[in-house]
Amino acid sequence: MTKLHHRFQNLKSCVFGYVFWLPTSVFALFLLVLLASNGFSVFYIDLPVPAKSSPESASLLPENLTGEKTVTKLASSVMHAVKEEKPSAILKANLLPLLQKPNFSMVPVDKPLVFRPKQARLTRQILRKPRSRTKAKRFSTKVKVFFQNSKCESRFFMTWISSVESLGDRELLAIESVFKTHPKACLAIVSNSLVSKRGSAVLKPFLDKGFMLIAVNPDFNYIFKNTYAEMWFNRLKKGNVDPGVVALGQNLSNLLRLALLYKYGGVYIDTDIIVLKSFYNLRNVIGAQSINSETKSWSRLNNAVLIFDKQHPLLHKFIQEFALTFDGNKWGHNGPYLVSRVVARVTGRPGFNFTVLPPSAFYPVDWRRIVNLFQGPGNKMDSKSLHDELDQICRQSYALHLWNRHSRNIRIEEGCIIQHIISDRCIFCNSSKSSL
Repeated sequence: MTKLHHRFQNLKSCVFGYVFWLPTSVFALFLLVLLASNGFSVFYIDLPVPAKSSPESASLLPENLTGEKTVTKLASSVMHAVKEEKPSAILKANLLPLLQKPNFSMVPVDKPLVFRPKQARLTRQILRKPRSRTKAKRFSTKVKVFFQNSKCESRFFMTWISSVESLGDRELLAIESVFKTHPKACLAIVSNSLVSKRGSAVLKPFLDKGFMLIAVNPDFNYIFKNTYAEMWFNRLKKGNVDPGVVALGQNLSNLLRLALLYKYGGVYIDTDIIVLKSFYNLRNVIGAQSINSETKSWSRLNNAVLIFDKQHPLLHKFIQEFALTFDGNKWGHNGPYLVSRVVARVTGRPGFNFTVLPPSAFYPVDWRRIVNLFQGPGNKMDSKSLHDELDQICRQSYALHLWNRHSRNIRIEEGCIIQHIISDRCIFCNSSKSSL
């Protein structure tokens, strides 16, 4: 009996122990599985593997098109021009090939791309939808009223996708130089950050002097409508275009300038361009950044200054090239290299009318030498040399590109060329600037 009672007690202890430890064991097993799952998801990144892109269809150097003229050699201020033909209207039907047989690298539509956290956040900020239809229409209405009510002798556009705090002396000098050389011009700055209290305060001194200036939020859907940009932008919003490692704002600025000129016509300049003389006699021009020393033909163009009529066919080609060959991982691919590729292909073909100006027009000083303009004279000989170079720039050039990436943090030395240019092109010249 005692033995039986002892066995019963042991059985009872086992049952109670099992009942007590079972939930704990299940819970521990659950934690183990969850930890393994999380560990896998943390260290596994689903990177998109885009299709192998086809080689570029054109060299950066002007090509000899069969049976057509090559780019002519540099002659005084004009390098080459081609005949004009009225551009055909772009209808949605013309964009059908883009939807049917895209020629650019992409992943299937049902497989969204996985962006890096920072890039994804910036993408969401730039692509955020307007809160209402009224706000969506505000861009078209404001720009239309601005140009209609202002007695503009010329239209200028700038884009500013950075913060209002980033708008410094260099950018303000660029604006001043526009109105110094074109007092009756209209300048529209397309920017989200400048449409704010602080942005209004920054631009108010220009308005107080009677200059025609407006900052307006971009409405990408309206600006890109009925162009190849519209299709590309829709894919970007759906997550089917990889923005790449180059800042999306920079690439959007490359596209935005083309679409703005295509829609309205006028002049686009970067915010590190100092305008030196009037553009009034320039029409449908783009500037060469460099030339081939042997052939004297351009070797690379730049898109920091663009002057084109509304719906110009070359702008259409630029926008088409952007949409079909976009690559967010190569700096310059969607900007200077893009315009170089397209111009190389269309040169000599009928239906276009544009002029390529030599580097002296907008890019008189190469980015490798831009630092020299910030250095003061060391002696009388240096002083004469600087004055000779300053005189040459002012005589030959319409504008000066400061090459932000290479000159942003350079200190302005006493008596340097930049100091002279600032004093000649500034409107608000009270403060002495030691850097731009």
